[in-house]
Amino acid sequence: MCGITGIFNIDGKPVAINTLKKMTDVIAHRGPDGEGFWNSSFVGFGHRRLAIIDLSPLGHQPMQNEDGSRVIVYNGEVYNFQNIRVELEAKGYRFHSKTDTEVVLKAYEEWGPECVHRFNGMFAFAIWDACENRLFAARDRYGIKPFYYFFKNGLFLFGSEIKSILQHPSVSVQVCLPALNEYFSFQNIFTDLTLFEGIRLLPAAHTLSLHLGDANSFRITRYWDYDFREGEPASEEEYTKELLRLFEQAVNRQLISDVEIGSYLSGGIDSGSITCVAARQFANIKSFTCGFDLSSASGLELGYDERQKAEFLSNLYKTEHYEVVLKAGDMERVMPNLIWHLEDLRVGQSYPNFYVSRLAGKFVKVVLSGAGGDELFAGYPWRYYRAVSAEDNSNYAEKYYRYWQRLVDDDSKPFFFQPEVLTGINGHGTGIIFKSALNGGNPFITRPEEFINLSLKFESKTFLHGLLVVEDKLSMAHGLETRVPFLDNDMVDFAMRVPVKYKLNTLKAMKPVNENLPGTQKHIEKTADGKLLLRKALASFVPSDYTMSVKQGFSAPDGSWFKGESINYIRHLIFDKRARIYEYIQPEHAQQLMADHFSGTTNRRLLIWSLLCFEWWLRKFIKI
Repeated sequence: MCGITGIFNIDGKPVAINTLKKMTDVIAHRGPDGEGFWNSSFVGFGHRRLAIIDLSPLGHQPMQNEDGSRVIVYNGEVYNFQNIRVELEAKGYRFHSKTDTEVVLKAYEEWGPECVHRFNGMFAFAIWDACENRLFAARDRYGIKPFYYFFKNGLFLFGSEIKSILQHPSVSVQVCLPALNEYFSFQNIFTDLTLFEGIRLLPAAHTLSLHLGDANSFRITRYWDYDFREGEPASEEEYTKELLRLFEQAVNRQLISDVEIGSYLSGGIDSGSITCVAARQFANIKSFTCGFDLSSASGLELGYDERQKAEFLSNLYKTEHYEVVLKAGDMERVMPNLIWHLEDLRVGQSYPNFYVSRLAGKFVKVVLSGAGGDELFAGYPWRYYRAVSAEDNSNYAEKYYRYWQRLVDDDSKPFFFQPEVLTGINGHGTGIIFKSALNGGNPFITRPEEFINLSLKFESKTFLHGLLVVEDKLSMAHGLETRVPFLDNDMVDFAMRVPVKYKLNTLKAMKPVNENLPGTQKHIEKTADGKLLLRKALASFVPSDYTMSVKQGFSAPDGSWFKGESINYIRHLIFDKRARIYEYIQPEHAQQLMADHFSGTTNRRLLIWSLLCFEWWLRKFIKI
């Protein structure tokens, strides 16, 4: 796990080494264990190392093959690298280290761009191939590890973080208005854009290639996609048995490390079961929980603190347990630093992730996370009810789009955005973007189960991807590697084939949910439905009180804090018409929406959080 950067001058101009060093230095937090550089005139790589596997100097990057014809800079973990190494050794390859980096490099030597099909893990890497005069880059199936790039006028830059690219003198910082439109529609960005004009994120499950001297050779290619489709008929018992086998295999597969591993531990079944399996391998494994001061919370938020459940599981598994408890002021204090590290604004109130990552990073270099279980096994039933009454693809897309306009809907945008912004986003309609992400070439479907699978695919590619981007930035801010066993290839391939009836109760029981109802915050509605097969399988690890408990998201009681303890902070920062956000947003409309939240008329905590983030983003990255 590391930080990578690179410069490729397509026209053959020499790389400025001092610029490459600046690009690497600015992400030193991603790799506190060392740095490395390589350049060959017109192409150069930079690397910051977080040593996890093979801690010796033999794991140093950038790494070259024996004759220097191919060079890799790599960030990630390929968990099946030892099996691939055995296969390559049988073909005559010799290895000089025990790293997965060297395996990835030699897999490329043997199979070329097709090597990505053999990797089970999380990765973002670039290889300079002198034999082909080609730069080749790839990102893992699910987008666990990021790969940002800038390509203009023969200059190609890349990095694990955007701030690396910003160090190059040819890059100026401007707001990308189409991306801003996406963000304030979905609290996410569904395309490959970022809020930084000209800087893009290589989509998950894609490769990139570019040849020396030929700017027109630039190619981005998809090599894998989600395909939720019910598999062969089998009993629930058979599916449960197979899921249990794959789950244990996935967790154990991701325990490979030459440093200590810990685990996040909430009160839920996903992280609880992962911790249980890991605890069988490591006595007194360290576990980490984030709790909240609920003295000023109300409504559903009174149940947001899961420390008691986590402590029970910690005692059950004999973990060495650590907790951090957040109050309203903790959000206020961390915002400048959090936004600097996050940079690519995405889903959710993410400051609790920052704090729990900081806690874990004080004790371990690697932590296991339960991310992905909800998206694969239908953990958000209230989102899927539209499938019950949908008439066809178009009808379902319209209903689902209305739901996923989480912040500002299309009808309100003329009042929300400044006129210049509306002009700048003209032609970048979020409705078209949404439908493209949702349908993506799916055939005509009519059955409710097919619509559910369509939803699961959509949320895995968009919502889960946003969560993964956030998790990478905020964990690596503290030199911490996060692993996600639910996103093991075998586990995902299996989950996509599980019949919907084994994931959800009767579809007819689903009810519409309005997440803007005052005091309810129904977008994280509690429910004991969803993930039925997963609940049954994980009963081997977690007591029945937990496997049958209601679903609850990981969130702070911000709805209460934003109209209580943090109201003065919000008024000071963004209730002032001189705030930076009002270069792009009309103050009267935005402030009325916030006032509605303060009065309890509607729940606008997602919008308020996003306005706070955008204000700090402008302050940190856009110079006046």
